[in-house]
Amino acid sequence: MIIYPTMQLQNGRCVTLEKGRLDEPQVWHVDPVETAKGFAAAGAEWMHLTDFNALEGDSSNEELVTQIIRSAGIPVQLGGGMRSREQVEHWIDKGAGRVVIGTLAARDPHLVRELAEHHPDQIVLAVDIWQGQVMTDGWRKSGAFTPEAYLEAFAGAPFAGILITDIDSDVADTEAQMGLISHLASLVKLPVIASGVVHNADDISRLKYISNIAGAQVGRALFRKTLSVEEALAVARPEPEPVAEFQ
Repeated sequence: MIIYPTMQLQNGRCVTLEKGRLDEPQVWHVDPVETAKGFAAAGAEWMHLTDFNALEGDSSNEELVTQIIRSAGIPVQLGGGMRSREQVEHWIDKGAGRVVIGTLAARDPHLVRELAEHHPDQIVLAVDIWQGQVMTDGWRKSGAFTPEAYLEAFAGAPFAGILITDIDSDVADTEAQMGLISHLASLVKLPVIASGVVHNADDISRLKYISNIAGAQVGRALFRKTLSVEEALAVARPEPEPVAEFQ
């Protein structure tokens, strides 16, 4: 299982959201570029980056995001405000390892399927779930879809993966319930990246035994220092298979 250390940017600073509220972020006084390099130095194979300004149509973080992509030393999975073909392809051209698409997929599923076909291994479908509904526009609008119907609508699309966020668990900030992630992962053939459910090492331990979970995002726990990248990677490693002793 791949661990994706996760960084969220707002106005050039690293932030995490309390109760999912964009207007009340927790600001972390760290250098975003050095923090990204630190993820790689700790052994991470990927990182995830979300640009909250881009969700509002604000490109003020673009230079910083570009710098992180170029200097992190590991591939960057980038999300936030991917509202058009041009934006998606702009960031692929800028060197993003993968681009995460959420709202655009709900608005123009045909276009997003097309993007996945044109950019194999680089388009990730985001499915953000709050109280049983797929949310769009940075968790602010409820769609008309259940998660099951939404995933069914994209069956067969060649995404690099599906990023499923359990908003209820993320906002509650208590021990995650793995039922939602486990259920949805069982419905798809593509690798699933779990988000919103890792608060400590025990959550990673539980996730790695769920079929079809290929990765997990870890963000707030890293900044709060309740979990380190090294600890997360160690827990996520597969257990050695028992070997029978020959007599």
